[in-house]
Amino acid sequence: MCLLNQNFVRMRLKKNIATSEAGLIFNPGTGDSFSVNNIGAEILLLLKENKSHNEIIGYLSSKYDVERIQIEKDMDDFVSQLTDYNLLD
Repeated sequence: MCLLNQNFVRMRLKKNIATSEAGLIFNPGTGDSFSVNNIGAEILLLLKENKSHNEIIGYLSSKYDVERIQIEKDMDDFVSQLTDYNLLD
């Protein structure tokens, strides 16, 4: 049995999802809009740059004075929310 390691998965926003540098997200397919904080906006930008889960966590770990385990948990929660709202491919 082979398990996929999420750390190397490249997550992508759906092509029709609009985002802004201010952290606004708009799904034209559903008409739903969302807002995220500054770190959420950074994550969205990194997703648009096709960064992997592990690359994003590494970037955030080097930029912010937060333990990596906390960043991993927060990143997993954020990705779960993006998935719940059907924003990722």
